[in-house]
Amino acid sequence: MGKRKSAALAAKSEKAEEKVMAKGKQHIKSPKRAPVENAESMAKRQREISVSEFFAKNRHLLGFDNPKKALLTTVKEAIDNSLDACEEAGILPEITVKLDRLSPKLKEPEVDAAAKDSGEEKVEKKGAKKGPIPTERFHLTIIDNGPGIVATQIGKIFGKLLYGSKFHRMKMSRGQQGIGISAAGMYGQMTTGKPMRIISKIPKEAKATFVELKIDTKTNKPEVLTEKETSWPHSSKSGTSVEITLEGRYQRGRQSVDEFILQNTLSNPHATFHFVDPDGQKFDYPRKINELPHLPSEIKPHPYGVELGRFHQMAMETSAKNLKKFMATDFSRVSDKVADEIFKQAGVKDMPMSKATHEQLNKIHEAIPKVSIMSPPTDCVVPIGEDLIVDTLKHQTKADFYTATTRSPSVYRGNPFVVECALAYGGELPGDEQMTVYRFANRVPLQFQPTACATNRVLTKMDWKNYGLNQSKNSLPTGPIAILIHVASVWVPFTSESKEAIADYPEIKQEIRLAVLECARQLSLHVSRARRAAEAERKANYIDTYIPFIGEALQEMLKLSDPQREKVVGTLRNTLEKAKLEGN
Repeated sequence: MGKRKSAALAAKSEKAEEKVMAKGKQHIKSPKRAPVENAESMAKRQREISVSEFFAKNRHLLGFDNPKKALLTTVKEAIDNSLDACEEAGILPEITVKLDRLSPKLKEPEVDAAAKDSGEEKVEKKGAKKGPIPTERFHLTIIDNGPGIVATQIGKIFGKLLYGSKFHRMKMSRGQQGIGISAAGMYGQMTTGKPMRIISKIPKEAKATFVELKIDTKTNKPEVLTEKETSWPHSSKSGTSVEITLEGRYQRGRQSVDEFILQNTLSNPHATFHFVDPDGQKFDYPRKINELPHLPSEIKPHPYGVELGRFHQMAMETSAKNLKKFMATDFSRVSDKVADEIFKQAGVKDMPMSKATHEQLNKIHEAIPKVSIMSPPTDCVVPIGEDLIVDTLKHQTKADFYTATTRSPSVYRGNPFVVECALAYGGELPGDEQMTVYRFANRVPLQFQPTACATNRVLTKMDWKNYGLNQSKNSLPTGPIAILIHVASVWVPFTSESKEAIADYPEIKQEIRLAVLECARQLSLHVSRARRAAEAERKANYIDTYIPFIGEALQEMLKLSDPQREKVVGTLRNTLEKAKLEGN
């Protein structure tokens, strides 16, 4: 009976559960299916995306992915433009950067003391409140003494992305894509709604031009709000002043605006910088030399590394009448004799361009690497120079040993480039920290994405244990060492439009490696000399310690007088010193 009763109760319980579940299901609505699309409905929604609209939605690609970095990127783009303009006009640059805080100052974020610095952003303390990263609002003003900008070009330069004069030129410059300063203005517009304000004066005009503008992101065109003549409020005969109101985060130390300006003084010793921080502190960095770097010359592409598709495009666009003229005038370092040798290797004869077939062009392209062609001319790329990069390291470090090297020009994808390296060792450099690395590209400091950069990838793959440094696998060595690497090129291959890291081109990595190895060899010689000097010092200490005892023992054994003992000690000391010197 008990079993029957329990079975009945169980059955009753199951029925009750089924009723509850059924009742619950009545309140759960099945999700509505989206309407089925067809080709016509899809076509109605398709439209062209402007470059401004794309980067407004993907601003992290330009370096505006967090408030601290966005502030630095804005300063960087403005300084790059000012330096390029001044140098091209033959003017010794004088640049003023002023940051005015428009909102209450934020407290420094709590940082876990045990957390290691990743090289990008510090890890906040565990348990910190999550949510939007707090920001401050700033009014940034950048003033230069450059040649100024023609009034009709101001709107396009500051209010149109991918508009500039440097993209198609084969010569070294800081700016490349025509994105930077207009993207900075767009970021300010997106975060504060405020327009950019530009005042620019050219030497031959008595008045300056004032323009207030926004960017229409849907059309990638400037929306000029105000344009008028005004007085130039600065002492220089010409120049440009740019004002941007933006959200950001100001912090001192690594990867800061302060550090970026300081490193610019090191790679641009011919420039004067003035910086006023948000707290009103003024920093003046006068130029160290009164001579501009040589102005790089524009060149044609070098045939080594020009890809096949680009080769065909150049053949279609050339104004040359025949193949030989095309090779000699559209490429660097190709004479008529070299062109004939390429044609011989390709099994192709000179002919009018209109008769050249795709197959013949393919054969010519395949033959180029088989012919010895001079390296590209050095005047298209201007390195900083060994003396100046050593001075750069000396300003940043207090070491016992410095060395530097500048490699001869090389080529990747037809683009000439030069690698420079300087190394500091010992002194006050910390022996228990990882190697300090300073990265520059076309004289511009690179402060973010170190692990993504070809520079760091070369350094971590080298065996630094051979030079007396500790090193874990795939990491930078630990020891009292700092290294500076500068890549100068007519087109630096950055990993993204934010221009923060150099891409992994084998040719560039090889040149970086050879430059570092040359400095490392000099370091090895220095370490060996220091080791020998230490050993000699140790031996000298032995001589000074034990020879007097030997003299006393000889005096007692041979019954020598004090003057005789001193003479014997002197002879022994001179003999051992001579032997030590000969041994070295």
